[in-house]
Amino acid sequence: MDSWELVDTAQIPGGGGELQLYQRDAEFSISIKDSGVLMNTWAHQSEDALAELACKKVAGRSRPRVLIGGLGMGFTLAAALHHLGADAEVVVAELVPTVVAWNRGVLGEFAGHPLQDERTVVREGDVAKVLREERKAYDAIMLDVDNGPKGLTRKKNDWLYTTDGLTACYEALRPEGTLAVWSAGSSRNFTERLRKIGFKVKNPKVREHANEGDLHTIWLAERGP
Repeated sequence: MDSWELVDTAQIPGGGGELQLYQRDAEFSISIKDSGVLMNTWAHQSEDALAELACKKVAGRSRPRVLIGGLGMGFTLAAALHHLGADAEVVVAELVPTVVAWNRGVLGEFAGHPLQDERTVVREGDVAKVLREERKAYDAIMLDVDNGPKGLTRKKNDWLYTTDGLTACYEALRPEGTLAVWSAGSSRNFTERLRKIGFKVKNPKVREHANEGDLHTIWLAERGP
């Protein structure tokens, strides 16, 4: 096929709009209706980096446990599994059940079928709920649920980036744990918010694909001992 064809759609719970899965030849993309492309199968360098930067800090721990907010096309999950050992547990929270189904089906091969890894635990639901359930439960938390500190797909996602949401992340982390946040752009206010909560913050930039394309931001925020 020479042009993009709509393969499937999924409603985002809570009135967040409609996700659309498109295919062109061997390529897939996910868009939000009337707002543009969110992700695709050929440009995921910054998602890989999100997991690498977070997991390399905790990979040497005994039985590390990490949480990923947002499954997407599975690339962050696959990268986390790659950088963690056999005794790790990777919990991935995905709000839209159909996205999980896409990853078990047509999208699975692109990331190497990470949902089939025995270390993966899938939680279908809001990552905010998962964060509130346990304290000092995770060595690393990776958030890639939207376009960054300013939600695009779902207004309720904004809570994660507020003082209350980031405090929940801080409390869900184990001592010297790491919060990694993916964003399409930078935000000085968000950096300051993280610091006020008590995180030590670094703010690397990563290209979206093969060191080309848009420059994405990753916040690395480390909890103290």
